[in-house]
Amino acid sequence: MTVEAERGLVRQIEGHLLLAAARDEGRAAAARTASRLGWLTDIQQEALEREFVAEHLALSRTSWQRTAARAEELRQAYETRYRALRRRLLAWLVLAYVALAAAAALVLSASA
Repeated sequence: MTVEAERGLVRQIEGHLLLAAARDEGRAAAARTASRLGWLTDIQQEALEREFVAEHLALSRTSWQRTAARAEELRQAYETRYRALRRRLLAWLVLAYVALAAAAALVLSASA
């Protein structure tokens, strides 16, 4: 299995675990809310819990998408900054090399 395939598998597993955790959180919150409404019938309570879980999952998904989009924005910004810093460093290194070469040429020409 390639490294990229392993990463993909890990991402899938993480996604399933996040989804399961969000479902569990939604169910727990739905059960707490429904238990406070003692006048609901069992069928109404189950329907409320299903709707609550669905809404919780939708909100979680939206939050994850926003987080992923922001992470991508930050990654692009950092990559752009890194490239600029790398170019600047390369320019300074070339300048230093040229200055060193010029100094060496001057020393050699003065001693000759």
